[in-house]
Amino acid sequence: MLAQRIGVPREVFPGEKRVATVPEVVTKLIKLGFSVAVECGAGDAANISNADYQAVGASIIPDAAELWATSDIVFKVRAPTVGEVGLLRAGGTLISFIWPAQNPELMQLLTAKNATVLAIDALPRTLSRAQKMDALTSQAGVAGYRAVVEAANAFGRFFSGQITAAGKVPPAKVFIAGAGVAGLAAIGTAASLGAIVRANDTRAEVADQVVSLGGEFVKVDYEEEGSGGGGYAKVMSEGFQKAQRDMYAKQAKEVDIIITTALIPGKPAPKLITAEMVRSMKPGSVIVDMAAEQGGNCELTEPGQSVVKHGVTIVGYTDLVSRLAMQSSTLYATNLFRLAEELCKTKDGIIDVNMEDDAIRGLTVTKGGTITWPAPAPKVAAAPPAAAKPAAAVAKKGHGHGEASAPMAGSKLAIVFGVAAGLFWLIGANAPKEFMSHFTVFVLACFVGYMVVWNVKPALHTPLMSVTNAISSIIAIGALVQISPIANAMDRPNSLITWVAAAGIVLTAINMFGGFAVTQRMLAMFRK
Repeated sequence: MLAQRIGVPREVFPGEKRVATVPEVVTKLIKLGFSVAVECGAGDAANISNADYQAVGASIIPDAAELWATSDIVFKVRAPTVGEVGLLRAGGTLISFIWPAQNPELMQLLTAKNATVLAIDALPRTLSRAQKMDALTSQAGVAGYRAVVEAANAFGRFFSGQITAAGKVPPAKVFIAGAGVAGLAAIGTAASLGAIVRANDTRAEVADQVVSLGGEFVKVDYEEEGSGGGGYAKVMSEGFQKAQRDMYAKQAKEVDIIITTALIPGKPAPKLITAEMVRSMKPGSVIVDMAAEQGGNCELTEPGQSVVKHGVTIVGYTDLVSRLAMQSSTLYATNLFRLAEELCKTKDGIIDVNMEDDAIRGLTVTKGGTITWPAPAPKVAAAPPAAAKPAAAVAKKGHGHGEASAPMAGSKLAIVFGVAAGLFWLIGANAPKEFMSHFTVFVLACFVGYMVVWNVKPALHTPLMSVTNAISSIIAIGALVQISPIANAMDRPNSLITWVAAAGIVLTAINMFGGFAVTQRMLAMFRK
């Protein structure tokens, strides 16, 4: 069987600049065994020329009709128009954004063509192995970044605070409504530009993610869980929505920029920012409504337009992702390549739409003229019943570092002291007088060191010991004395002592500087 051809047409949706594959990905598709054809000029809007595609082995087809007619598989970005469906070859395969819930008529047209359609927007996002194919996430990240760029363009001040000879400029205050993928990308971008960033989401579990990106999570004074299926938020109760509106009204009066990202699958975008809130904002403020294509989160948004109302610039662009066409096309092409890997595991250029695979089953909305959407919930492997564990004997817990120990038994304590006293008597009876003073200091140092280290929690041992090592390097002074001219004037084997002292200086220097360096690195881990 001959290898299948992947066709990439030029996008015809007004304002769409993305293309479904890029030269770097064409190379990988060819290695999977496919041949790749690209419509002439398909990548022009993304600054990718026909020559770029030809250089990596793709063929250039002069017109759309020929491309659609000769392609076994079609990669697209936007859902096909009625005219494009007419060009699709009977029994062909289409991989694209489809939005089957919002486009029932399109689904019927594709079914009539006996087509197999994989909707990249229908990917089961709860499957961890499907993340590499998740185009919704990759494109939302681009949109969140671009939303901040558009806000900065419309805003009349710096994002970061500045102190100059001409005066002090306060940092911009940015509020992000919705902390999904797009919202988190916007938070990270705005924080990196130096703005004070606040964010809210109905899903309480994203609060830590907001904080980790440098934002402040603003809670709604109403307890209700907002997580929906597939990583989206659900429609909240009227009580929650009222409390949320109160919070938004307060933020609107305080911040300079609002970026809204709230969407609910299959429903119009919820209205979060009212006209009254817009009127309460400071003159020169900016609202970027990322949900404009689905009606917008702001009551005054005009989809596709940037307008000024009540002194506030309301950006309702519906092509935020296309405004970074090269980047978004590269990410989207990579998502489709990962899908192609799953469809062509044999690397022979022939796809196999395996309906037993949860990820592929979720993506497939029509197969061979039959509508297969919506897909059943992914199968979850049942956990094996836990084997009954025999009751374990309770072990006697011994004490460890940093824990108090029980008093030693009287007889054992007497034996230990008796042996120690005997050893000290033998040493004292036979050792020189000068040795005893040094030995006394040594024993006391061992005792003190043991008690200090043993009663410190194990987590602090590394910084404690590194500082101890650095302090103990005081012996470098002794080594310096041994190689001094005064010491050399004494009658003794000079060369041996000098070399030993020199080695001691080198080792203690490493111990000293290394000890303090390790300590500083360890302590830095506990600082924010």
